[in-house]
Amino acid sequence: MTTGAENNQATWSAIVLAAGAGRRFGGRKLLAAFEGGVLVEAALATAFASPASTIILVTGSEADEVAAVASAFAERQGQRDRLQTIHAADHAEGMGASLRAGAAALPADAAGAFVFLGDMPRIPPAILPRLIEAVEDGAAAAAPVCGGRRGHPVLFGTELFDYLRQAAGDEGARAALAGLGSRLALIETDDVGVLFDIDRPEDLGARPKPSQTAEP
Repeated sequence: MTTGAENNQATWSAIVLAAGAGRRFGGRKLLAAFEGGVLVEAALATAFASPASTIILVTGSEADEVAAVASAFAERQGQRDRLQTIHAADHAEGMGASLRAGAAALPADAAGAFVFLGDMPRIPPAILPRLIEAVEDGAAAAAPVCGGRRGHPVLFGTELFDYLRQAAGDEGARAALAGLGSRLALIETDDVGVLFDIDRPEDLGARPKPSQTAEP
């Protein structure tokens, strides 16, 4: 199977945050059935479509089950060698703990790192090369924008890796991005998949629309 990683020699990496408990969903969100598989598989599919040579899956709640599902999916997709699974023992703290764990595992030669959210199943792979182009052109980070709202994934350049390794609380990297000003490249797209997340069970059968989108 040919992957983006085989066509691009830059050492990009990706972090897939899959540690949340999904309380508003009622629990076990990432293991919920979704389009012939389970939700976390859809997030992994986009990460596998990226040029990242290393895909770091960060688990928390239901860690063993999520890891097993991810490993089996990677095997079926011919991506076993790209997937690395780590557990954020302090995941209950919030997204910051997951980011810290994922960033600590980044390869030393990574040119940048995508951060994907495990409950966002419709990220368009076509946006990923555009984010890379922006970082290669000097942006500290790049993110898609749809309808005036910043979406996901975010591609972080190396200068922000230390911040990711020290992220805290449930804000993730929001404060770091807010402080970048013009050094955060905002890439326009009309694909609302960059905003769409699964929050509640009824979202599983929904198509992306503005009323069902992730917070920027």
